Amino acid sequence: MNDLGAGFGYLMKGQRWVAQHGRWFGFGLLPGLITLVVYAGALVGLGYGADDFVAWATPFADDWSSPWIGLLRTTLTAFVFVFGLFLAVITFTAVTLLVGQPFYESLSEEVERSEGGEVHESGLPLWRELWISARDSVRILLRVALFGIVLFACGFIPVVGQTVVPALGFCVSGYFLTQELTGVALQRRGMVLKDRLPLLRRRRLLVLGFGVPLVLSFLVPLVAVFLMPGAVAGATLLANDLVDADEVPAPGPDGAATTKEWAA
Repeated sequence: MNDLGAGFGYLMKGQRWVAQHGRWFGFGLLPGLITLVVYAGALVGLGYGADDFVAWATPFADDWSSPWIGLLRTTLTAFVFVFGLFLAVITFTAVTLLVGQPFYESLSEEVERSEGGEVHESGLPLWRELWISARDSVRILLRVALFGIVLFACGFIPVVGQTVVPALGFCVSGYFLTQELTGVALQRRGMVLKDRLPLLRRRRLLVLGFGVPLVLSFLVPLVAVFLMPGAVAGATLLANDLVDADEVPAPGPDGAATTKEWAA
C-alpha cells in the first residue's frame, strides 16, 4: 500500500515543480488548451445526440409501454455518455501529448536538468518521435477500448454495474493514463511501449497511486488543462526513478553484483 501513497507523491512533486517554474507552467498549458476546445465541442455534441443515437439503436423497444421504454433508453443514454467521457479522459492525454510533443519534450528535459540528473535525448528527428508516440498511443488506446467494452457490458449487472464497475473504470483509466504520461520521459531513453509495459507492471500500485487521482481530477472541467504540465513533470520524476531502481545491480548467486536485464 505504500506504493499508492508514493505514486500520489510523484503527482504532487510534479505540480510543485511547475508551480516553482512559472514560465514552464505557461509553456505546458498551450497543448492542453487547444485539445480542450476540440474535446469540449465533441462532448457537447455527444450530450445532445446520445438520446437520438440510443433511439436509433433500439428500434425493438418502440412498441414497449411506459415506463419500460423510458427506463431502457435513459439508462443506455447515460451509459453512452459515460463511455464517451471515459474515452475522452483517456484519449485527451494521448491527443494532448501528440499535439504538444515538442512542448512536453522540452518540459521533461528541463525537469531532469533542474533535478541534477542526466538529460536524456532520443537523438531522433521530430517526425520520427511523433510517429513512435502516435503508434504507441494507438496501441494503448486499443487496450483501453477493449477494457471499456468489457466494463460497459458489465455495467448492466445489477449492483455490481453501479459500484464495482465504476471503480474498476477509474483504475483502468489511471493505469493507462500513467502509461501515456511516462512515455514522454521513457521514449527519450529509447524505450518503446513493449519496453515500458514490464517496467510499469512491476509497480502497479505506484502507477495507480499516480494515475487514479489524476483521472478523478480530470473529470472536473478545465482541471485537466491546468494539471497537465505538472502531470508531465511528475511522470518524468516517476519514470526516471523507476528506471534507476530497475538498473540497480542485484546480487548474483555467488554474492557478486550483476546488472538486472530489462523484462521482455
